[in-house]
Amino acid sequence: MGERTLDCRGLACPSPVLKAKEAMDGGAARVTVLVDNAAARENVSRFMTRGGFQVSVEEQGGDFAVTGVKTDALGEAGECPVFAEEPGEEVKKKILVLVGTDRMGRGDDELGRKLMTSFVGTLEEMGEELWRLVLVNGGVKLTIDGSPSLEALRKLEGDGVHLMVCGTCLSHFGLLEEKRVGETTNMLDIVTALQNADKVVNMT
Repeated sequence: MGERTLDCRGLACPSPVLKAKEAMDGGAARVTVLVDNAAARENVSRFMTRGGFQVSVEEQGGDFAVTGVKTDALGEAGECPVFAEEPGEEVKKKILVLVGTDRMGRGDDELGRKLMTSFVGTLEEMGEELWRLVLVNGGVKLTIDGSPSLEALRKLEGDGVHLMVCGTCLSHFGLLEEKRVGETTNMLDIVTALQNADKVVNMT
């Protein structure tokens, strides 16, 4: 067991999460990760919580110290999960839709935005096979106030579709505080979800 302090300031996603995972899997009972942006703070905090750690965050002059303490629920030899299925989730075909833009196609941006709004609003027709919706790059703009796709995304989430929204992308566009739907996530979770999907529909 033991304690680890990891200075991950200046590291791009998903390096802070990967370093935290290495320390947690290595048996550290207390892990402190220093990060310099809100997206990394959220990603590391959520990852530690999912791994059975009790998490606290302290702001230090614009940086953040995310500290996780192992709880009894994880057990001495527990392994930290990267991306686990929900308990009792039925086995069915899993379709992941990757959206990397707020418009569809090229030629006319206004038309492209209308087409994307229509696309998102029609995704529910996939039914229970729609498993994950991953939004990266310009696709994260669909999750904020004023987005014509916001209500359709909320409905998908309410129907059980897991919406994964890239935290690095939100930070890049200055939209981290404006996101209104979905889970802020990191590239490790995105890659793992792509690996676990039976089919990927790429809208990038």
